[in-house]
Amino acid sequence: MNQGYIKLYRKVTGSFVWTNSNMLKLWILCLTKASHKESRFIFNGQEIAVSSGQFVTGRAVIEKEFNEGVPRDQQVVGRTLWRWLKRFEKEEMLSIKSTTKYSVISINKWDEYQGSDQQVSSGRPSTVQQVSTYKNEKNDKNNVVVVEEQNYSSFKSVVKAYESVFGMINPFMVESLQYWSDDLSPELVIEALRISAKGNASNFKYTESILRSWETQGVKTLEDVKALDKKSETRRQNKRSNSQPSEWKESGDDF
Repeated sequence: MNQGYIKLYRKVTGSFVWTNSNMLKLWILCLTKASHKESRFIFNGQEIAVSSGQFVTGRAVIEKEFNEGVPRDQQVVGRTLWRWLKRFEKEEMLSIKSTTKYSVISINKWDEYQGSDQQVSSGRPSTVQQVSTYKNEKNDKNNVVVVEEQNYSSFKSVVKAYESVFGMINPFMVESLQYWSDDLSPELVIEALRISAKGNASNFKYTESILRSWETQGVKTLEDVKALDKKSETRRQNKRSNSQPSEWKESGDDF
């Protein structure tokens, strides 16, 4: 699997994966893992047959391969990677068939786009191997990369929240905000920014530490955040109560 090459079409620069470097890395990983011919191999002790354009994986395996050599604080958890794979499936870039032990991932139109040296006709659909093309414009005022029309309003709110805390945004921060909005949700990113403002944070690293903590703890909604806050407050109260010296008096009869 480490030999040979794959084709990466220029249209990828106009797709949603281009706005998120980790998503792009995952897509390239899928292309490099796909078999170029029918073959059989052992996965978790079981022999599995795959056709060209297919590969077998699981959440733990894809997480290990994706994060190989990556510093721990920059690694992406398997839950997030699998959600991105499901996003790829939704956009008809690939399909996933899962069992209780493994999943077979098939790259759509593999033979058409990887099996021939001929150029792909510009009239063919652009929602498959060469990666779906989305409206990808920049808002001059906020420098917002619009990756999906239906998500524009939510992401614009994230950018507005960022600028209200840290000032004018730059392209690097646009990508970072997009990453966290995809990984968690725009609402959670806005909430983390609100907490940052309340804590007088000086940069986005403070916000990212909050988001990373939520990701680790499996936070998915604002209700989860409230539940965590309540749990933390209870723990602080118990700690204060336990740290106070016990007051007691010896009781006895007065003569």
